Amino acid sequence: MDEELHESEDQRIIPMTSITSRSGEKVANDIYFYTDQIVNIAFIGFPKKDNWVLVDAGLPNAAAEIKAEAEKRFGEDTKPSAIILTHGHFDHVGGLIDLIKEWNVPVYAHELELPYLTGKKSYPEPDTTVEGGLLAKISGVYPNEPINAGEAIKALPDDNSVPGLDGWKWIHTPGHSPGHVSFYREDDATLISGDAFITVRQDSFYNVLMQTSEVNGPPRYLTTDWQAAKDSVKKLADLKIELVIPGHGYVMEGEELRKGLDKLAGEFEQLAVPDYGRYVDH
Repeated sequence: MDEELHESEDQRIIPMTSITSRSGEKVANDIYFYTDQIVNIAFIGFPKKDNWVLVDAGLPNAAAEIKAEAEKRFGEDTKPSAIILTHGHFDHVGGLIDLIKEWNVPVYAHELELPYLTGKKSYPEPDTTVEGGLLAKISGVYPNEPINAGEAIKALPDDNSVPGLDGWKWIHTPGHSPGHVSFYREDDATLISGDAFITVRQDSFYNVLMQTSEVNGPPRYLTTDWQAAKDSVKKLADLKIELVIPGHGYVMEGEELRKGLDKLAGEFEQLAVPDYGRYVDH
């Protein structure tokens, strides 16, 4: 199986960081999130237990870092029952191939993401022309070629259940990518939003560095369907979420989160959609 596994052909180290890089925090007894430079990874499962799930796989070359965090939380030689992906962009699957080789566990994503995870199709190129800050302007260096996760990759179940996670369901939240999903636990209204919405302005170098918290739409330079992105934000706002672990930015909760998300949903065109860019429908 290892022979068919490969990284994207344009994989490269991304020289970006934040003040929360290489730090983690417990946000529930069974949820721990960790920041790899500028992107969040979630570990779901109780400490020192064998049954846990990894959500997303960070930036390129993140595998060793993820494995070390997993062993600190769950014990030596641990491995998850599954890896689940919000989507397949480079900053969410950077350590995936090495983790598959190390752990030999199944990986689940929405069926519409599978072409980008099996070497068949590249994502659209990042939009360096989009309205936004410095990180949008340099987004041409971000990888967009597909990885190939081989036989490990599987489609999420049609019934919206999440393998290995009782009480959670996946919600299709496209816009940022065709098969983007978010993961929701109704019992405590906890959401892992991926990039459907985030809590930092991701195209601003300063805001990313300092992790300035505010509810934002998906990263502008990689979002290709703004109407679908708007519909996804509205769908998530209707859930009245209590706590969110976003793909980028810090955890938010309570009234601040709900007010920010309601405002984003109600004023999406003004707050999230750029005035110009390759993927903006004029």
